[in-house]
Amino acid sequence: MSDNTTLSIAVLSGKGGVGKSNLALNISFALNLKGARVLLIDCDFGLANLDVLLGITPPKTIQNILDSNLKPADVLVPVNTSAGRSFDLLPASSGVAGSFDEQRKAPALLTKKISALARRYDYVILDVGAGISPTVLNFASMALMRVLVITPEPTSLTDSYALVKVLSAGRGIRDYLVLVNQIENAKQETQAFKRLSAACTHFLNISPVFLGGIPDDNNMQEAVRRQTPLLREFPESKSVKHIFAVAEKLNKLRASMLARIAALDPLTPVPK
Repeated sequence: MSDNTTLSIAVLSGKGGVGKSNLALNISFALNLKGARVLLIDCDFGLANLDVLLGITPPKTIQNILDSNLKPADVLVPVNTSAGRSFDLLPASSGVAGSFDEQRKAPALLTKKISALARRYDYVILDVGAGISPTVLNFASMALMRVLVITPEPTSLTDSYALVKVLSAGRGIRDYLVLVNQIENAKQETQAFKRLSAACTHFLNISPVFLGGIPDDNNMQEAVRRQTPLLREFPESKSVKHIFAVAEKLNKLRASMLARIAALDPLTPVPK
């Protein structure tokens, strides 16, 4: 999905209700505030909600790109983060059901149609639906990195392990960054990650990497109700610094990736 300087990241979850879309939105916001060019794509076809989190009604969606020759650039919605800064959103449709075959083919078709557009960005963030549907698995396979959002709840850990197992067995994917959301304290964060990591290591021989933890924050829910990103509405909220810490880790991972590519191909420019 990306060229040599674009990092594509699929944001995944084993089950719904873990705050995945909200984190994808606010991490995109943080990356842009740090200077990155970001494209956020709502990949939950039929059950899209990034537009709801932003309080917007986009006139066109990804469905228009898939069903016609409409240019992806004509569907982009700018999301302002600060004076003179913004990132782009490719919104999807809600309440539009496609056939099983259409859903299975949609990721490859969308990737083909937006490949030229994606090269403009430092990051392409894919907010992928929850679970193990063919659409989820295909988008997860196409991204260079995968961020798995979990919570300390047993159902989240069980379903997240199932997602890793399916992706490992069916697609050979073995690298995952784990982001623990809605934590009450550092101990709970550590325990949740260790439980998932232990199961993946013991049964799948996979060692997930800890990306960070986001505390349970009443302001996060209030921002959802107000249909605006947390980083815009409550910039001093307790979870904001944790979101920025995740963005900084992603920047370091991207810099490391670009350095490795440059070592293999000296003609590849490495942005400063």
